[in-house]
Amino acid sequence: MTTASVAFTFDFDAESVWIGDDPANAERPSVLSQGTYGAKVAMPLLLELLEWRGVTATFFVPGVVAERYPERVEAIVAAGHELAVHGYTHTSPAKLSRDEEEAELVRAKGVLEGFGAEIRGYRSPSWDFSPHTLELLQAHGFAYSSNYMDDIRPYVHPGTSIVELPVQWILDDAAHWWFSPADWLKKISTTSEVRQIWEEELLGIERLGGCCILTMHPQVIGRPSRLAFLDGFIGFVQERPGLRIATCSEIAAGAAGA
Repeated sequence: MTTASVAFTFDFDAESVWIGDDPANAERPSVLSQGTYGAKVAMPLLLELLEWRGVTATFFVPGVVAERYPERVEAIVAAGHELAVHGYTHTSPAKLSRDEEEAELVRAKGVLEGFGAEIRGYRSPSWDFSPHTLELLQAHGFAYSSNYMDDIRPYVHPGTSIVELPVQWILDDAAHWWFSPADWLKKISTTSEVRQIWEEELLGIERLGGCCILTMHPQVIGRPSRLAFLDGFIGFVQERPGLRIATCSEIAAGAAGA
């Protein structure tokens, strides 16, 4: 049976996710404070937890966030974690022209490379692609994408050298814990509920020899109760002899050479 892989990935959005969705939110500090928590409080705690557990993770960072919080990105790199592109302004490529999308991609990659990191991966804001995205990733030297939901194993996009590391909402913390004050209809899940969901999905992926790409956000996973949950979940993964914890680059490199 093929060894299954697990990647702990974090979308370090800070305030950019709210501004990307609606530029008017830039003038709403209380709204943005949800993202500020991710940079101000959650990031140091997450890096401390990952160091304690000996886990190397992949951080997808918008360019504007890296510029606003360079000390946090420096800490990510200093701890040996992988940096990858998450857009420049956290704007969906589907909302951009080809030239605008390329400008965002190139600018974001350049910002992150300025921290001395090799940038190989791309995760789109909102996991959304335009008709030009794969072509642009290929043209600008990216090795992998982590955006599609059509498999549980890595694969190479036809006609490119881009490896896809499939994701899924079931393995995204925001799907379980993001609260919408607009309608107040969505329940906030308990950590025990998410633990059961993630463990069951992980064990299924392990049986099939796939890759489990966990997508987390510092402002979401970085609450005190959820940090304790993440600590326990990492421990559960580390106890599974059939699972390999790796960065997205490491998983993609193995898939590309398969």
